Amino acid sequence: MSVLARFLRQRRKLRRLLESPLPSAYQRPYSSHPPKARLNVPQDYSSHPLLHQSSSSLYASCPELPINSPTTRLNLFQSVNAALSHALQSSPTTLVFGEDVAFGGVFRCTSNLSTSFGSERVFNTPLSEQGIVGFAIGCAAQGMRPIAEIQFADYVYPAFDQLVNEAAKWRFREGGTGGEIGGLVVRMPCGGVGHGALYHSQSPESLFTHVPGLRVVMPRSPSQAKGLLLASIACNDPVIFLEPKVLYRAAVEQVPTEAYELPLSKAEILKEGKDVTIISYGHPLYTCSSAIAAAEKDFDITVELIDLRTLYPWDRPAVLESVQKTGRAIVVHESMVNAGVGAEVAATIQEGAFLKLEAPVQRVAGWSTHMGLVYEKFNIPDVARVYDAIRKAIDY
Repeated sequence: MSVLARFLRQRRKLRRLLESPLPSAYQRPYSSHPPKARLNVPQDYSSHPLLHQSSSSLYASCPELPINSPTTRLNLFQSVNAALSHALQSSPTTLVFGEDVAFGGVFRCTSNLSTSFGSERVFNTPLSEQGIVGFAIGCAAQGMRPIAEIQFADYVYPAFDQLVNEAAKWRFREGGTGGEIGGLVVRMPCGGVGHGALYHSQSPESLFTHVPGLRVVMPRSPSQAKGLLLASIACNDPVIFLEPKVLYRAAVEQVPTEAYELPLSKAEILKEGKDVTIISYGHPLYTCSSAIAAAEKDFDITVELIDLRTLYPWDRPAVLESVQKTGRAIVVHESMVNAGVGAEVAATIQEGAFLKLEAPVQRVAGWSTHMGLVYEKFNIPDVARVYDAIRKAIDY
């Protein structure tokens, strides 16, 4: 038998093997969720109540938005792009730069900006996060409004010294001179996507919430992303702007076409309730919403849902007022539970609403371990975990 004939025979055998069904012992019928799952099922973003499919729904739910402005349907990365375009158009001092930014970026957030505004204002940088942020600080100190992109939040750590020891301390160090580096925004995609593993799934927000002088912001939706990003660019403090990358394409809603700003350090009550308060931000808000819908149906209760939006400095009065009303609090976030945002929120509730509590404050968060590839969906809080926390709170 010739070499060619043996090759073709082996190829036919391999094709038959690949096309044949696996033995039942090796089959996994639950690649995303068990067949009869009631809680942990894929999110349907197309009809999710946190996303507004009509302009009337959008304006009715968020009075902070510009009244009667025309809207357009955008996903999250498109709304970020729209905000960046507004910022570049409104001021010649605005710059946008980072790794592959001129080409549109890994997630397309900067698509066409270099073409529209020129390579001197939208440009690529070397692969050096420390250099990117250090350059941004220098630009801001000279009156520019730099918007730096870190390609993944997982890679921000080389820039930690620049952010903590330089950017955060700038206004304090300047004292009465009035010197500041307002307009400095460091954008970065964060969080899990199901397959990011160790170096593309991290949520490092709590590392920055420990640092006075920085603002830390995370939007939940396209309309929120645009308004919060423009407010961050206008802010006179340096801002860490974290974008949940799983929502870049999944979250789609109506967004006002004109420029607008949403207030920083102001939480938003997404749903009112009287029995339990859930505090969260970013992507886990969708998980919380699904858990709330199931729990309210099963337990005949109402649950209040709060989006922090700004993680530092965060809206303590809004959270305390809600917990004093409901008497029960659950904090949900994707990042690790140890020393996370939830720990600070829980401690504040303990100090400010202790006598009103009917149950211990609970934290539902990522486990204190690294994000292994095959375990990512078990690490991130799911609907069942939030549902169980609600049941535990009302049964206490």
